[in-house]
Amino acid sequence: MKPIAPLLLSAAFVLLAGCSHSASSNAPAHASVGAMEPSWSERTDKGSMLTSSSLLGKPVYVNFFASWCPPCNDEASDIETLSKRYASRGLQVVGVDVMENADKAALFGREHHLTYPLVVDDGTLRDAYQLNGLPVHVFIDADGTVHAIRIGELTKAEMVRNIRAILPSKGHA
Repeated sequence: MKPIAPLLLSAAFVLLAGCSHSASSNAPAHASVGAMEPSWSERTDKGSMLTSSSLLGKPVYVNFFASWCPPCNDEASDIETLSKRYASRGLQVVGVDVMENADKAALFGREHHLTYPLVVDDGTLRDAYQLNGLPVHVFIDADGTVHAIRIGELTKAEMVRNIRAILPSKGHA
């Protein structure tokens, strides 16, 4: 029986080591459908600060992209068109360039004639939204609740359907 005791003690140690609790206040909450959008603050391509709290009260469409991503390039003009179409209904589109630099984000914006704000993510938003591919589309209602997270290229009709779901209920544009 003596050989079993060290084995049990070792197993208990391994199990307890795997149960460590990380309570870092700097760690972003993970986004999930039905939950509040994680709190974030990023500098835009125009140099101003944009925060999740400044967007409360507006329906928000967050598009995660990278300049090297073919589907991201393909859908950029549709996102811009819809940004303009639904602006009068309060929609705010935010582009998030994942793990690139401000110059690449600005070039992407110029090449696609984007008028909505672009931010460069240092990995914080990528981690909060648990991204493992691009593009990713996040639709957030005016209360800050994540309504949908869509992975991969969307058709314009799919974008419209998701945007309409987060707009205020008075008719559809």
